[in-house]
This record gives sequence, structure tokens and C-alpha cells, in this order.
Amino acid sequence: MSFSFSLSGSLAIAAFVVAFILWHVFRNFFTRSPFDNIPGPPSSSWITGDTLKLFDHDAWAYTDDLIQTYGPVSKIHGVLGARWLHVYDPRTLHAIFVKDQEKDVFTRDIAFTTGLKLLLGTGLLTTAGAEHRKQRRILQPVFSVAHLRNMTPTFYDITRKLRVAIESRVRDGPQKIDMVSWMGRTALEIIGQCGLGHSFDPLVADAKDEYAEAVKAFLPTTLEMEFGRILLPFIDYLGPAWFRRWLVSLIPHESVRRMRHIVDTMYDRSKEIYEAKKALIESGDDAVLHQVGEGRDVMSILLRANMRAAEEDKLGDEELLGQMFTFIMAGVDTTSNAMSRVLHLLAENPAIQEKLRREVVDARETYGEDIPFDDLMALPYLDAVCRETLRLYAPVSLSIRVCHADTVLPLSEPIRGVDGTLIPEVAVPKGSQIVINLRAVNTYKAIWGEDALEWKPERWLNPLPRSVEEARVPGIYSHVMTFLNGSHSCIGFKFSQLEMKTVLYVLVSSFKFELSDTKIHWNFAGVVYPATSKDSVKPEMWMNVGLAV
Repeated sequence: MSFSFSLSGSLAIAAFVVAFILWHVFRNFFTRSPFDNIPGPPSSSWITGDTLKLFDHDAWAYTDDLIQTYGPVSKIHGVLGARWLHVYDPRTLHAIFVKDQEKDVFTRDIAFTTGLKLLLGTGLLTTAGAEHRKQRRILQPVFSVAHLRNMTPTFYDITRKLRVAIESRVRDGPQKIDMVSWMGRTALEIIGQCGLGHSFDPLVADAKDEYAEAVKAFLPTTLEMEFGRILLPFIDYLGPAWFRRWLVSLIPHESVRRMRHIVDTMYDRSKEIYEAKKALIESGDDAVLHQVGEGRDVMSILLRANMRAAEEDKLGDEELLGQMFTFIMAGVDTTSNAMSRVLHLLAENPAIQEKLRREVVDARETYGEDIPFDDLMALPYLDAVCRETLRLYAPVSLSIRVCHADTVLPLSEPIRGVDGTLIPEVAVPKGSQIVINLRAVNTYKAIWGEDALEWKPERWLNPLPRSVEEARVPGIYSHVMTFLNGSHSCIGFKFSQLEMKTVLYVLVSSFKFELSDTKIHWNFAGVVYPATSKDSVKPEMWMNVGLAV
């Protein structure tokens, strides 16, 4: 009886989804939109629009054409004829990320968050509105500078293990090493110990951990899912969890099956870690002090804060479990690939690498191996290298927002419409998708000058151009949008900076990095990552590594 009811209910929901799709097809193809007068490329497909080009792992040429041909505001096409807005105008971004955030006019795309919630659970990456604000409020204190100072020794302990592991391989001479693998392992271990109070990887051998392998495979597998990425958001509407899982099992695509195994592996292991941590917290702080992280990790502090919180502010077990996925997925690939990018750039620019090495070696002689947090963060050239890398090569290139009320977006300068008229502002209908190009605003020549596309750490050692200040780019970090702004800005951006600087401080003072004979190609992806060619989705970055002295 319950089975037939569930099945009939699911069929009714499926019928509703089909009607919903047909309505959108009619609306998109047979009604006018304020976006129709905005210039942009023709649609690539009436079914998928430009989405397959936009989210392709080699989308560089497509997005560069949007930037160079159509400027800071253009029209592109979404699924089933939807008109989307592609923007990187700083005044427009201020309206989206700052001015209208309190009213929740622009939030993450519900299709994106719905699909991601099925994979990662209910965490900061997948919630919005009051639920998101409640989670962020209870999480904010654990990412404070004061807390990071307390965790800095753990960062050094882990990074020293990385140094020993690499030294053992290059002791007898330079060797070819896959550095993105080591950066990923290090980032996971830092998130594990500092975020979850759990050690995933001793960093002493080439041992494989199933959980770590699942984390590393998550983003490349999403790239391989193709139409699965488009269909995934609709699965949430198709009945109860057991029925949705059965439907997913019927999809005859290897990447979908692999993703199911990845999610199951991550969920089971995370739940095991969470339950053990929760039991320790409930048994008293003395038990936690004897565990990895000694109770200073984010999850231990979060659990204690949650126990003390007012009833209406408490997070449920599934929400807390969702935060574990958030820490890992938001913190591992982004930071590890950013660190990998720095090493690649230093190999391409040996003079800059040597200048950075002189600074960190001098700092080691002054402060010792474990330079204090404030002094590490203040090293000028290390800071310049990190800022310039995060400006020019933001790990995340695009961010998508959906508009929840009819509104008008201002422009820094009018654009010329398809009909030849000047458009001083853009009317945005409710339900519109906005694609924010973070890389484009970070490298906008009108803001950063003619050398905006060049990697020049020295630009941060001198006063920035007046145009940078005047642009008022609404990022929370260094006049760039790498970590966004508003209620969905990256809550762990200071954690990420500390991780980058700790790893670079230890590695650059100890090793010399050079290009190898294996090509390094950076895939666009949700998080940009290196591979050996544009046809490969496997993260790899082979470099020649030797002792610095």
C-alpha cells in the first residue's frame, strides 16, 4: 500500500516536473525578455544553450571570447532557451553581493544548490536565507584570527611532515614529482586535523586512503557527468530518498555510478568521524584533549558551541555533518590547487622563486622554523606572491546567482544594445540567472591596467593604481572577487591564506621547483585544477624538485 502510494506520488511529481519544463520552454522561446537587447553570442543549442561550453573543463576560449568581444555585461543562453546575464562590472557586482544581500534578492542558483545538497548534505554551500545565516553565525567564531593563531602550530607540524616526505625522494638528486597530489594530501590533512580533529594521511608514504581518493575524485567526476549535472537538480523532486536512489542507479553512465560510490564513501566515513567526535565531546573535554587537534579543531569547537547555543540556534546532526562535507570540499581542492598554481608559476619564473626563497630563508634565520602567525602573514614578498596568484588565477572562476524579485542592476558605464541604443542599467526579471565572472573582474584592464593579465607580485609592493580604489570591487580580500562578498563569501578565506603561506614558507625554503618534460594544462572546472592535457580530467602536475641548497 505504502509502495503504491509512494510510486503514484512520485509519478505525480514527475508529471509536474514535465509540465514545469514545458512551461519554461514556452516562456523562454515565445516571450520577450529585457535581456533580448543585450549583446551576446548566439545560442549553441536550443536544449542546453551555452551551458556545455560554459561548464566545460576547457572553457577558457569560450569565456575569453565573452570577455573580449562583449565586455562586462553580455547575454548568454541557459537550458531550454533561458536568457542568462554574464557580468563582471564592479558596480553591478556591488549591487548583487552587497546592496541586495540583506533582502536575499540574489542567492545561489537553487538548481545548483539542490543538486549539490543531494551530494554534500545541508551545509553552508547548499543553504540560503535564514537557514544559511544561522549556520554562518555559529561557525563564524571558529574562523577568527585569534583561533587561527592557536592552530598555527598544527599547520607547521603537518607541513614539516610534507617536507620530510619530499626530502626522502630528492636526497640523492632532483626527482620528477606529482606536486598536485602532495598538495592535495597536505590540504586534506590540514583540514582533517584543524577542521575535524582527525588524521587522514601521515604523509610518510604513497599509501592510498579511500576517503582521500573519494575527495580528490569528486570534482573531476562532476565534470564527466555531462547531462547528469543538468538532470541532478530535478531528482530531488522525484519522491522519497529510496526512490531517488533507485532512479539514479538506473542511469547508464559510468561517471554517475562512480559519483554514487564517492558520495557513499564520503558520507559513511564522515558520519563515523562525526559520531566519534560527538561522543567524546559529550563525555567531557578531557577525552577530547587526548585526540588529534587536542580539541582546538573546528568541529570540536563547533560541537561545544552548538551544545551551548539557544534551542532556536542549534544545528541538527545532519546540518553538522553537512558542515564536515563543506569544510572538506570547499577547503581541500581550492587551496591545494592554488598552492599548486604558485609552485607552477615559481617554476616558470625562477628569479621570483629565488627572491621569495631569500625572504623565507631570512625569516627562518630570524624566527626559527615556526615563524609566529602575525610575522608569517606580514612577510611582504610571500604576501605579494599569494595575492597576485589569487588575483590572476582565482581557484573558482565563475559564481552563479538567481534573482528572486524584479530588480534593476546599475552599470559603471552604459552599454550599447543590439538595437543601437545606450543602456545605462539592466532590468532583471525575477527568476533570472546571473553568471558572475570572477576571473574577468580580477583581470579587468580598466581596473588593473594594461598588464592586468601578467603575473607580477611586485605590483603589491607599490601603491596600487588609483583605478583599483575607484572601482570599489566588492570583494572581501584585496580588491578582488576571489573570496566573494556578502552572506555567501568564503568563511574560511583566512584559514586558506594561512595554509598557503605555511606550506610555501616551508617548501620554498627547502626545495627548488622547475618545470619537467610533462605538460601542465589547467582545466577550467568548478575549481580550476592541473592535468597533463586538455583531454585529461585526472589531476596531475609533474615537476622537477630538488634541494634548494
